[in-house]
Amino acid sequence: MNNKAIQTEIDAHYLYEQLASHEEDPTIAYVYRQMSAIEKSHAEAFAKKQNLDLGQLLKPSWRARTLNLIGKVFGYDYVLGSLMNTEKSISNAVITNIKKSGEELRGTETTHVNILRSILEKQSKVTGMQLSKFESRHRSVGGNAIRAAVLGGNDGLVSNFSLVMGVAGATAGGSEVLLAGIAGLLAGALSMALGEWISVKSSQELYENQMTIEMEEVKANPEGEMKEIALIYIAKGIPEAQAYQMASDIMKDTGAAHEILVREELGINAEELKGSALQAAVYSFILFSIGAIIPLAPFLFATGLKSIILSVIFSALGLFLIGSAITLFTGKNLWFSGFRQVLFGLIAAAITFGIGKLIGVSVS
Repeated sequence: MNNKAIQTEIDAHYLYEQLASHEEDPTIAYVYRQMSAIEKSHAEAFAKKQNLDLGQLLKPSWRARTLNLIGKVFGYDYVLGSLMNTEKSISNAVITNIKKSGEELRGTETTHVNILRSILEKQSKVTGMQLSKFESRHRSVGGNAIRAAVLGGNDGLVSNFSLVMGVAGATAGGSEVLLAGIAGLLAGALSMALGEWISVKSSQELYENQMTIEMEEVKANPEGEMKEIALIYIAKGIPEAQAYQMASDIMKDTGAAHEILVREELGINAEELKGSALQAAVYSFILFSIGAIIPLAPFLFATGLKSIILSVIFSALGLFLIGSAITLFTGKNLWFSGFRQVLFGLIAAAITFGIGKLIGVSVS
């Protein structure tokens, strides 16, 4: 287990503490505190094994602090959405380390979804409604909104950077670049917005129809649906008697029962369907435009070689920032991810610039 993996454990310990401190439901807050303690114990164990001073390591990384700041601004569902992805990498790292050392797996190396469920089972006062609420939070995809923002900006920057460099190569940075760049920005942003609107709207219409059918089944055959919910929990490892009691509790609230069946049977997250297709389209348009304006900006006040050089510098900085932002979700090294993004973006722009140069010479 290297220092990077230990830092991942420490970051998870820190973020679960933050989730617990901002959680209103005492049962779920308790689970988060237990998760935080487990992460800290992992970090302590690995640090001791390597004779490291954990006191010097027990500081959250910039990534964890940034995620916490995002949570304060946009809500902690965003933090949970990203943290759930981290759980898998922690589990895999632990399992790999144990296998390399020749030790036997103890069964505690699995993802925290199972650990959380075990903690809940040990709490005698946990009801079906509480477990339903926790699982709803656990499945949160809040982090995806931030990921979409980063990727939307990246699409706009890379596509328009390549277009601008292609035209610049053909015209030596002439005024035609500005016209082509604006056209590329508008065309790309409108295309992204329309695609996002169609995607969200069609998904909503399909899922709403399936959810309506499921609600009709809940009302028409409540006993059968209660058995289905119980079987779902039994399949998750919950004892049969407890599973049926939880299912019975849940069926007292038709809405809660419907939500669980929709999520477990249909694989639909009802929270995602509350989003506005128009709002998604507008956000997509704005995010793409922000990225696309970066390589185009120098041509608003300069021409020729100067504008080309400035465009490359602006775009490289933008690419590095995007690559760095991606590490919020991947946990990779900031410098590696940032410079990798710059490299790929510059290669794409160099290719289109070269093609534009060849076409320009040919036309001349």
